[in-house]
Amino acid sequence: MLRGSRLCKIRSRTWKKERLYRLQEDGLSVWFQRRIPRAPSQHIFFVQHIEAVREGHQSEGLRRFGGAFEPARCLTIAFKGRRKNLDLVAPTAEEAQRWVRGLAKLRARLDAMSQRERLDHWIHFYLHRADSNQDSKMSFKEIKNLLRMVNVDMNDMYAYRLFKECDRSNNEWLEGPEIEEFLRRLLKRPELEEIFHRYSGEDRVLSTSELLEFLEDQGEDGATLAHARQLIHTYELNETAKQHELMTLDGFMLYLLSPEGAALNLAHTCVFQDMNQPLAHYFISCSHNTYLTDSQIGGPSSTEAYVRAFAQGCRCVELDCWEGPGGEPVIYHGHTLTSKILFRDVIQAVRDHAFTLSPYPVILSLENHCGLEQQAAMARHLHTILGDMLVTQLLDSQNPEELPSPEQLKGRVLVKGKKLPAARNEDGRVLSDREEDNEDEDEEEEAGAAEQRRRAKQISPELSALAVYCCATRLRTLRSVLPQPCQVSSLSERKAKKLIREAGNSFIRHNACQLIRVYPLGLRMNSANYNPQEMWNAGCQLVALNFQTPGYEMDLNAGRFLINGRCGYVLKPACLRQPDTTFDPECPGTPRTTFTIQVLTAQQLPKLNAEKPNSIVDPLVRIEIHGVPADCACKETNYVLNNGFNPRWGQTLQFQLRAPELVLVRFVVEDYDATSPNDFVGQFTLPLSSLKQGYRHIHLLSKDGASLSPATLFVHICIQRS
Repeated sequence: MLRGSRLCKIRSRTWKKERLYRLQEDGLSVWFQRRIPRAPSQHIFFVQHIEAVREGHQSEGLRRFGGAFEPARCLTIAFKGRRKNLDLVAPTAEEAQRWVRGLAKLRARLDAMSQRERLDHWIHFYLHRADSNQDSKMSFKEIKNLLRMVNVDMNDMYAYRLFKECDRSNNEWLEGPEIEEFLRRLLKRPELEEIFHRYSGEDRVLSTSELLEFLEDQGEDGATLAHARQLIHTYELNETAKQHELMTLDGFMLYLLSPEGAALNLAHTCVFQDMNQPLAHYFISCSHNTYLTDSQIGGPSSTEAYVRAFAQGCRCVELDCWEGPGGEPVIYHGHTLTSKILFRDVIQAVRDHAFTLSPYPVILSLENHCGLEQQAAMARHLHTILGDMLVTQLLDSQNPEELPSPEQLKGRVLVKGKKLPAARNEDGRVLSDREEDNEDEDEEEEAGAAEQRRRAKQISPELSALAVYCCATRLRTLRSVLPQPCQVSSLSERKAKKLIREAGNSFIRHNACQLIRVYPLGLRMNSANYNPQEMWNAGCQLVALNFQTPGYEMDLNAGRFLINGRCGYVLKPACLRQPDTTFDPECPGTPRTTFTIQVLTAQQLPKLNAEKPNSIVDPLVRIEIHGVPADCACKETNYVLNNGFNPRWGQTLQFQLRAPELVLVRFVVEDYDATSPNDFVGQFTLPLSSLKQGYRHIHLLSKDGASLSPATLFVHICIQRS
């Protein structure tokens, strides 16, 4: 891989080009050749941005266009975020295996790296780039280039003084140990040293009792001497200190940079909630127009969009089904220029990828526009492809009083669709309209076309039989005498907001027993999203978003489902699960929690324009509170001029919260601009209930959710409940 391989890149039936791919010496990035040379940053991709490496014809691209190549020579690199798959063919099967195995090893090594090791790799990568003549020596000019690359604009006089202090040989070059000394000084963390010395005293090492005192002040659950010893044995690098059960500053820094020292509660990163409650008691990660990779007017449809949604923890996907040629139903956004994919190919993608990340049930939300014959074909494909995965009858023969639990439905696929009523018409079939809920029909299409489809619609008994626990029904009233747990209603965001505003508590009580799906307005032609928090406040379970569109709305969705093992199911707060609840998000009562956050420093923020050496960020931090309307707020720090490497703020922001159990906290870093909107640098979103107190690092993510490691925020968090 270091020597490089000539691999054939495949984009279409006619576009198949040989390109050179070579692993960089840092082991963390791959350089690739382009027909037209571009900026250096446009010629590499990073190992940490790879979602999966698949062997053979395991992508839509290779299945469609790679038939001429034997599967053993083929591989697909799938990326996180919106970047397209890389479909490649190696000259031999052995060469393909080298890349498959090699990338798997590099990804495993990266996952096992501590934050300190990532930082070392990161700084040495830039060091290598700054050494213009690759002589392993650094002149002052090269050091200045390095500083600009890592996002710091240091005063020339101060930078030269630091350079000369490390230039032990006094020859105007830094080499070997002198470079390491310069980097050590550059990477110093004075704020961590200050905290360490506050607890360690004069001997400058932490004993187990001193470390325990720090853990107790942090508010760590179950802080004991045994836990303090375990941390020393895990993070202390100095063997002598470890033998004497002491922690040095280096060990302390490693601990605070580790997942145990992060803002997200480590215990919440695996499944920790009760998974035996009815489905209606959970928020469920849900996608709208899942098949689209871009806008809903002319964007391409792809089975890869389903694979990506499942990789993000999605548990409810949408299938817009239309009549296709040769008796085969297709999926696309009707009456638009979006491309079409086969229904059966999507069901195969569900079979192959639905349960790779989460074992809990998947709901297929069918928007059915097919005639009776192709509906029967859909039912046949569901049966033959999914087999025992498909739920075809009630788990219990009795009519259920409540929905089954995620635990009971592990590994199963539910179909959400129309159900034939008990009293059928003469031929056993009834007219049915399109998506049962679409009270906003005129917003999505011409009324004439809607009426034409409505007339053409019928339900086949074969497809009706598969709607077992998710029978699609128009929501006519919230005052049903008996709850109908197997009925699911879909509402546009406008109708849902109207119900929240006008019905409030009645809507929440309905959602304690039955599933509700909310979808974006059809007017959102560019596949923009709405704020999902409003819907979660009312207990709506299936809040459908356009997963292909990054933005704060998808950040909130990722933050909501970050916890509980990212399994796509999060237990709703108790106030949203009780059938007789009195909770109303519009009137949540008086403040009962004070949330205080001290924004201290940031580390190694990414450059926004890697091609402009003098372009250095002026970072500020914004803390956003997303919850019930009375809790929603945002506050920000001042900006720090020309320092994305180690900016310091030391500012305190405070919030009063009325419904903390629903709150999501979004940490945002932006590049301040006086004359235009600030540029996004990074963010991290998580539930307040999963936020740990004390001194914590927040590991920032990019706009599309990829890690920006080693970029972090360092904060102090205090949550006081009255």
